Amino acid sequence: MDTSTLAVREKKRVALASIGAAVVLVSLKVFLSVRTGSLGILSEALHSSLDLLAAILTYFSVRISDKPADADHTYGHAKFESVSAFVETALLLMTAVYIIWEAIQRLLFKQSPVYPSLLAIILLALMMGIDWTRARRISRVAHQYPSEALEADALHFSTDVWSTSVVLFGVIAVWLGQSFNIPWLRFTDPLAALAVSGVIIWVGARMGRRTLEALLDVAPKGLQGRILAAAQKVEGVLGVDRVRLRRAGQRYFVDVTISVPRTTSLEEAHATSDRVERRIGEIVPSDVVVHMEPRARSGENFLETIRATAQRRGLAVHELAAHQIDGRLFIELHLEVDEHSSLSEAHRLATELEQDLLREAAGAHINIHIEPLGTHIPGGEEMKDLAVRVRDFINSLGAEYHELTDCHDVHVRFVEHKILVSCHCAMDGALPITQVHDVTAAVEDRVKEHFPQIYRLTIHPEPVDES
Repeated sequence: MDTSTLAVREKKRVALASIGAAVVLVSLKVFLSVRTGSLGILSEALHSSLDLLAAILTYFSVRISDKPADADHTYGHAKFESVSAFVETALLLMTAVYIIWEAIQRLLFKQSPVYPSLLAIILLALMMGIDWTRARRISRVAHQYPSEALEADALHFSTDVWSTSVVLFGVIAVWLGQSFNIPWLRFTDPLAALAVSGVIIWVGARMGRRTLEALLDVAPKGLQGRILAAAQKVEGVLGVDRVRLRRAGQRYFVDVTISVPRTTSLEEAHATSDRVERRIGEIVPSDVVVHMEPRARSGENFLETIRATAQRRGLAVHELAAHQIDGRLFIELHLEVDEHSSLSEAHRLATELEQDLLREAAGAHINIHIEPLGTHIPGGEEMKDLAVRVRDFINSLGAEYHELTDCHDVHVRFVEHKILVSCHCAMDGALPITQVHDVTAAVEDRVKEHFPQIYRLTIHPEPVDES
């Protein structure tokens, strides 16, 4: 049996046991209130009657709140516990108003005889024990398997212990007053009832505030700031623009808006989103939705700006180059377009991109080379003899280019009337990438000069210890 199923079963079991205990207590208190005529015991009987109703509400709220989300309740059913607790609070406050009214009447305007007895005292003490045992058990389950409704139920029955003790004190005082002819002790019964109503109002106010905050989606103090601070420290996040959260039962739904570099790929942005979700999940049990806004990073270089401008239009570019000559900026790049596009369509895309770039760099001279974005994979054939000759030639260049250690994994292919060459060249792993690029470009030129039939050579540089 999995943990969630066990939790649901345990919560239902303790809620049913709570209903059974409430039935016993209501029966005993109604019997005593009729037998003694005590307002304090009557107030406790009314209090317990509402507790019985609350226990029934708790049972049904536990059953409903643990249902999974569906088409009509996309956030689940956990809010039903808050509604249940709010109804319980309203019933408690109605009880308190009635008790206060009746107590004032007995104190100031009318006398109602009270008939205390040793049996009433014994039964009240027994009921205190039942309340205490039940409150402990419900509280344990409410904390073990977080449940707002069970927590409210436990709070009710724990306060019953105190309110019953106040009533017990009032009954004993009246009993002593009648036994030793002390008339003023008869007022302890309505005063005990007022004390019970005070406890009810205190419990109701606490529970009402908590459930109202849950229903109005009030965020716990400091939680929003903790989430914001944690999200800002996640790798790939430039900033956190907004954090919103709401609670349903013991689970939170968090909406967070973050800024990511505008040149970030979709896969990188998704990975950043996953890291944010995991980090927030470590703070609070939650369902997290991350919205990402692209933004220029601080200190973004101009080539990144060009890439971001092209990405904004959904265009693929490569071979970017920018030069500053006599105070004027020259920009060159290759633009890839659909291979089925006409020249007019491709030129329109290039012109729109050029206009965007001019807004970033007014007065720049921009030259855009247009080429087709290949979508099919053509066939070809290997030229193994030429591959051996190319490998030997590149390895012979070691004296001229001391950075070059070894050339291997050479492949020569004849594809669509063109000879394409690829190979791996091992070099010192500590070399700066700019120097490596210069060497590979020079080697490519030398190879194409020696083998003019080669259309394109692609060199993959790698550290010596990984070749």
